[in-house]
Amino acid sequence: MSEHSTEPEAEPIHPVTRLFPFVLKTGILLVGRDKLRSNRNKLHFILLATDIAEHHREEVLKDFAPYPIVQYFSAAELEGFLNFKGAKAVGFMKSGLAQSIYAELKPHRINQPLHPSKPSGSPPAPPSAHKAE
Repeated sequence: MSEHSTEPEAEPIHPVTRLFPFVLKTGILLVGRDKLRSNRNKLHFILLATDIAEHHREEVLKDFAPYPIVQYFSAAELEGFLNFKGAKAVGFMKSGLAQSIYAELKPHRINQPLHPSKPSGSPPAPPSAHKAE
């Protein structure tokens, strides 16, 4: 009688990785801070490696405050998924694919939106709504 392992099979690190081969095919990836800076108008969101140096992380947070920034995956994992050695800051250009990837990584966002949602409640009544007494 042979012994079988009762350990479950390894699951993917995150299901979003299934979309990364399409990122490579479509060319929506921007790698490195210089590339990100020169393509700001095309940028949808930024993905930082978990092992990025703290001062580089703070620099990206400051320089790209208007854009969503998520932090997930190590640099080694990103290299394996995206075939860019040593990349610790990658951007995704505006596209439906980038929206789908961001939607799955949104729980890992590390900066806050610049435009907070509108406050709830009734808006003030316009002057024309007041009755003359």
